[in-house]
Amino acid sequence: MIYQVSAGVKTISGSINLPASKSISNRALIINALSYSPYPIRNLSDSDDTKVLEAALFSNNTTFDIGHAGTAMRFLTAFLAKIAGEWEITGSERMQQRPIAILVDALNKLGARIEYLKSDGCPPLKIFGSHLKGQTIELDGSVSSQYISALLLIAPTVENGLTLKLLGNITSKSYIKLTLELMAKFGIQYQWKDNEIFVAEQNYFARDFTCEADWSGASYWYQIMALLDSGEVLLENLQLDSLQGDVNIAAWFEQFGVKSLQKSGGVLLSKTENIQPEKLDIDFIENPDVAQTMACLCVAKGIPFHFTGLKTLKIKETDRIAALQNELAKFGAEISEPEFGELSWDGVINQELKTGNPVINTYHDHRMALAFAPMALAGLALRIDDPMVVTKSYPGFYDDLKQVGFSISE
Repeated sequence: MIYQVSAGVKTISGSINLPASKSISNRALIINALSYSPYPIRNLSDSDDTKVLEAALFSNNTTFDIGHAGTAMRFLTAFLAKIAGEWEITGSERMQQRPIAILVDALNKLGARIEYLKSDGCPPLKIFGSHLKGQTIELDGSVSSQYISALLLIAPTVENGLTLKLLGNITSKSYIKLTLELMAKFGIQYQWKDNEIFVAEQNYFARDFTCEADWSGASYWYQIMALLDSGEVLLENLQLDSLQGDVNIAAWFEQFGVKSLQKSGGVLLSKTENIQPEKLDIDFIENPDVAQTMACLCVAKGIPFHFTGLKTLKIKETDRIAALQNELAKFGAEISEPEFGELSWDGVINQELKTGNPVINTYHDHRMALAFAPMALAGLALRIDDPMVVTKSYPGFYDDLKQVGFSISE
């Protein structure tokens, strides 16, 4: 299926019911299971990732297929490693290419027994759940923060607790902080000094918990507002005082004339002046999930950019750096990678590269569809292949776009 996306509006107004945070939902589900809580998590994300994780945690099966859900793969691997029994966990073809050796090696050092069923270093996995004993684990801090979060979530249940020593620069530190702060809400004490995190053996305390709206999902509405002449939209249940690292975008978008105001029902976005930066330089080491949003925005508005801190983009649902280069070239933008994990564009449109009404390949990556669709507001005709890949994190995205004047057709 291919969606044609177009939008002729210059201003919008309305209220958008954003999806709940997938990052918070997935962590809260693991914590809830480890605390043997009688309370259901309120306002869980309705994303595919969260549904897959929830189904696995409440399943009587011993074999789990988590599809494209990378967070579920990592969190479940650590969770099952400490649950007595024999388990198998697999995923999509792409998931079976995504590395997980760093996490598996760390768990095996703690006393787990995890084996690879196909390729070394990648799923599918055979997990023999057992009692884990804590020690100091050294990890490269520049790897995916989900490995670190997976270990931290089970740390209180490990005999003698767990010390993680993170080597070098830490990528996506905000997501590690999110994990620890959520653990703290369920009674867990921790120490984080310099690059060393210690979590003692202790009990999670069950509690009633509600997930807040998703800041990564909000980024597409900031992008939309930046592409409009004016407008006002309320993003329901969103909090400026948020645990999520992507809350940083509220400050970034002020240079596009987009203001954020906390209201009782959410965050009100407004735009009254049409401004934009001459060039955009951003370090995404704390916010890699919004890199596609900003790259698409810059190309749509003709803004040169230099982005750094993108090393983890190569091991996401797809190689997001290569995917952005391929798809933005269809609009005439030649995006370079000056150094590993960087993206740069000089703002020049190459007419020979440009494709009329291009089909945007999504590579089984929800954020490709989510980031490219708003470009229609710049008068760019585009079609999106495999458009429903957005259900991974934002199932109601196209309905929300229609609500504010976008035209979506097969």
